Amino acid sequence: MSVAMEILKPRVAVHKFSSCDGCQLALLNLGEDLLTLAGRVDLVHFAEAGPFDPDADVDVAFVEGSVSTPEDVERIRRIRAHSRLLIPIGACATAGGIQALRNGADDAQWVAQIYSHPEAISSLAQSTPIASHVKVDFELWGCPVSGAQMLAVVNSLLLGVAPRDNADKVCTECKRNGYPCVMVGRGIACMGPVTRAGCGALCPGLGRDCYGCYGPAENANTDALAAQFASLGLKPLDIVQRFRSINSQAPVFLAAADKLRMRGDG
Repeated sequence: MSVAMEILKPRVAVHKFSSCDGCQLALLNLGEDLLTLAGRVDLVHFAEAGPFDPDADVDVAFVEGSVSTPEDVERIRRIRAHSRLLIPIGACATAGGIQALRNGADDAQWVAQIYSHPEAISSLAQSTPIASHVKVDFELWGCPVSGAQMLAVVNSLLLGVAPRDNADKVCTECKRNGYPCVMVGRGIACMGPVTRAGCGALCPGLGRDCYGCYGPAENANTDALAAQFASLGLKPLDIVQRFRSINSQAPVFLAAADKLRMRGDG
């Protein structure tokens, strides 16, 4: 499928659903690069930055956040209808995010425990990725994504080529940067072998474990990693929780956690 742009100055929108705004802030933090980008595209909707026109027809719609309310369902359908390309950005939009951790809980019970007037809360039974509701054209994983990722996508589209999906593993970034393996060298349980690259191996570069914020890599061998975690002394429930974190609804991580629980390991 070709996702190349055919116009000189595409119209771009940035939408927010249930999220912390971190991915939008990553774009705002580009500073001068964002001003340069604004000169190359027509930024018609980005409430965080000022422009507000949520129902505008656009060439590219970036969407942050998960679908968590009935209103979200209707709104994402409107956005899809008004967008030539729709690109979810960040863990919430691609895998449900932190809020998807409630998917296996008693929704009514925890709402009653938190809110003094639970009857005022209108939410879906589950928090779900954007792709669960509408067709998406590309996905940017990460918690948060980096502004450089978004710039790379826009630049690719402006050049008339499909964006590159970086599905390599974090381990490859560690090797490129010369970082020693924290799992081999220090016995620290690390999600790097099954997590996609893109962060620059930020956490292993600081001597700590990767916790999977960029979602599953291509051909992720979760069975082997779970066995390695067990050999390092992690308890079964701890291993399940490694996969049921920021990207808990990513199919590969969800399947890994379910398999461990069905075996009675979690």
